[in-house]
Amino acid sequence: MIICGSAPAQDQSSQQPSPTPSTQTTPQAAPQQGSSQPSQPATNDKPQDEKKDEKKDEKKDDTSNPAAEVTKEVAEATKNVGEAALVKASDWERGWFVGVYVEKGRPLVPMTGRQRREIYLQQTLAAPGDYLKRMLAAGIDQWRDSPWQWGEGWGAYGERFASREGQFIAANSLAALGNAALQYEPRYDQCRCQGFWPRTRHAILRNFLTYNRSEQELRPQWGLYGGSFAGGVISTAWKPHPRNAFTEGGRAAAEQGGFGALLNLFIEFSTDVNRKIDVKKRE
Repeated sequence: MIICGSAPAQDQSSQQPSPTPSTQTTPQAAPQQGSSQPSQPATNDKPQDEKKDEKKDEKKDDTSNPAAEVTKEVAEATKNVGEAALVKASDWERGWFVGVYVEKGRPLVPMTGRQRREIYLQQTLAAPGDYLKRMLAAGIDQWRDSPWQWGEGWGAYGERFASREGQFIAANSLAALGNAALQYEPRYDQCRCQGFWPRTRHAILRNFLTYNRSEQELRPQWGLYGGSFAGGVISTAWKPHPRNAFTEGGRAAAEQGGFGALLNLFIEFSTDVNRKIDVKKRE
């Protein structure tokens, strides 16, 4: 029994020192593992921060480029709108007195029924220049005392202006209907030629000739002068008697021949006059 008891005692004594080295090595290994673990994130933190900064810079670059493109597009759109507004304002500035016409650089295209109606309404009721022209014509009638039965003064001038207005509306309405039926061009086109005399010749001839639907073949202005003659005849309905209808119609057609040629000359050379005025202003 002593021998058996001493044998396990020796076994236990031999087994007890084994945990001591394990216990001694484990605390040494623990700090090594602990020290190695915090060292790894410390070394990895800097590259991650740098990567984040690079990503932020990339995002800034990505966001800055579309913004620049959008700004550029907005600037170009604003420029285009401004140029279109200036062109439109320039067209209105020249066209408010002379009416609708085709500029030198624009091609002649056959008109639709809607375009004809718009031009008719604009030239008959909406253009301020047309009212000024009737006021001028009424002033000439006032100076000539025609018709003499209306007398003088502002009341007489008002009657003459109303007479001119009614005559013009009747003449322009009938001319628009005639041109629409014949498919004739109601607008004046600036000459594509060069030189003073060729352009003057074109302006005068275009008062008596116009294009048919082909926009190339010239035809007599049947609608324009037929409407002018009919407007003069209709005006005898409110003018004091004695009045001859054919005489009034012939006078109205002759006025169209003279004033129409002057108007075409003004349209033909108005662009050149405006350019010279702009050059003098800049100088």
